[in-house]
Amino acid sequence: MKIGYKLAAEDFGPTELIRQAVAAEEAGFDFVEISDHFHPWLDKQGHSPFAWSVLGAIAAKTSRVQLATGVTCPTVRYHPAIIAQAAATLALMSDGRFVLGLGSGERLNEHVVGKGFPDAVHTRHEMLREALEIIRLLWRGGYRSYEGKHLRLEDARVFDLPDEPPLIAVAAGGPVAARLAAELGDALFATEPKTELVSHYREAGGAGPRYAEVPMAWAPDEHTAARAALETNRWAVTGWKVMSELPNPVNFDAATTTVREEDILGQFACGTDPDRYVQVTQPFVDAGFDHLVMQNAGPDPDGFLDFYRRELDTRLRALRPRGASS
Repeated sequence: MKIGYKLAAEDFGPTELIRQAVAAEEAGFDFVEISDHFHPWLDKQGHSPFAWSVLGAIAAKTSRVQLATGVTCPTVRYHPAIIAQAAATLALMSDGRFVLGLGSGERLNEHVVGKGFPDAVHTRHEMLREALEIIRLLWRGGYRSYEGKHLRLEDARVFDLPDEPPLIAVAAGGPVAARLAAELGDALFATEPKTELVSHYREAGGAGPRYAEVPMAWAPDEHTAARAALETNRWAVTGWKVMSELPNPVNFDAATTTVREEDILGQFACGTDPDRYVQVTQPFVDAGFDHLVMQNAGPDPDGFLDFYRRELDTRLRALRPRGASS
């Protein structure tokens, strides 16, 4: 079991995220993961720095912890050639500690460059497949060209390549993307404890790490924690079909006006009871995920890191799927 810390790039500025990453390494986390967004989910959150700059600084200030994007969309806002170059550079800067998380993206971030964002999910999957093929092609070295249905590459070469390319974790919310993760990725990434995602991944030949984000909010009491999560992270209860479609933070604000504190408490581990954190984490373990990302939506990141070190680290690492033999 590997445990990661989610850098909440929508809630904090770049220098604070770098500080938290260093603190997470000191607290014993195995990796840190950062979203690669242009906008926050809600204006209330107030931040969304450029993930690649933040990761470069983290690579320079840490020595052990792995780094990951969770996740980058390499099809509209970025061309996959740019991501192939960026990921190769970061792999070199971090001495091989970087994992490239890729996904089909959200309209929230991709529409900003004025190229539109496909309405059809199958089109997004087609584009992601082509992007993965382009990245893999460029990581083989030499000048490369590619002619796809949606994406093109013309006589391009990434000059600075690591001896071993970064692992690619492909985000999946359904069977098509899970099978794509097995075919062209090295790992699976998800945000829900769906056993079927892991099953589709494994049935398609996937044998790599399985990453998942676990929702939690630490504060000295449950109510304070839940209120903080409600203010900044209520979008998380809407589900992927909503999260991938809305274009701007104001739309997420409007779409989540009916979310209540009880809804947060039903999905997030809130407060200081470690048993509740184990209870929320266990379904992800049961589903087959082995790289768990602690996604703290509470108001005090240092308080959470201390709580994790004292109360959660040993217990979460000891979790096994219920029903599995010891």
